[in-house]
Amino acid sequence: MNIFVETTSLDEIRRTTAAGFADGIVITDAVDSSSAEGRKQIEDIAQEFAIPMCVEVGAIHSDDIYRQAREIAKISDHIIIQLPLVDDAVAAMHRLSSEGVGVCANFVFNGAQAVLAAKAGASMVRVALHDLDAQGQTSTDAVTEIRSLLEASDCECDVMVASPSTTTQFTECVSAGAQIVSIRPEILHSLLLHPLTDRGLDRFLNNLTKRSKAKD
Repeated sequence: MNIFVETTSLDEIRRTTAAGFADGIVITDAVDSSSAEGRKQIEDIAQEFAIPMCVEVGAIHSDDIYRQAREIAKISDHIIIQLPLVDDAVAAMHRLSSEGVGVCANFVFNGAQAVLAAKAGASMVRVALHDLDAQGQTSTDAVTEIRSLLEASDCECDVMVASPSTTTQFTECVSAGAQIVSIRPEILHSLLLHPLTDRGLDRFLNNLTKRSKAKD
């Protein structure tokens, strides 16, 4: 299982990579990849970190999607183009994939969509957990269905779950078979803590104090 951090902060990426947590990066939609400023941010990250980067294309028509995606892909071999799974993006998705550009299909919520995305050339599909929750759907059921259909269809495509907000949601999605979890740094670091952490830490510090006194 891999973790992709959802951030454009160089400091946050440095922190998570130093800890061994970050296997990849998801460039947040706050970055306009079609602008010079946005391109510069992406270039700075790609220059420092040689790990996969999912970058969203800010276009809606097929030709524009393809053209912008090709420009972004030139920045680094580690870039994965993130495209919405909609009619206008599918042809560009297939064309990019056939040209060796990695593609992540976004807004995938069931197995049928996942299989079609994989057939179009996506190497991963991204499942937005907050959208499923908003519709009252169970994220684990969606992940299980997607993984099952992809395997039954012999499609080589990873399942990425996006933005779990709790330890339970993170655990359930990994248990359901998600190969990648994209997560905000603050949520990732909160996973280190447990309700019993403070109690254990207090006991550890008390023991250290007793040892120090015994030596004196």
